[in-house]
Amino acid sequence: MSISSTIYNSIFKRTSTMALAVVISAFAFERTFDLAADYIWETNNQGKLWKHIKDNYS
Repeated sequence: MSISSTIYNSIFKRTSTMALAVVISAFAFERTFDLAADYIWETNNQGKLWKHIKDNYS
């Protein structure tokens, strides 16, 4: 069996399994995108965010 037929038979053959795969994939993509965006934001704003400067005002 080829990889494509294995994937088809295990995921895409039934609608319920495909829907579950879509939901899990969307959740994983959203989580990864959110973590990447937060990392980029904090990297670009290093030293400007409250968690970095709060010791100066305490």
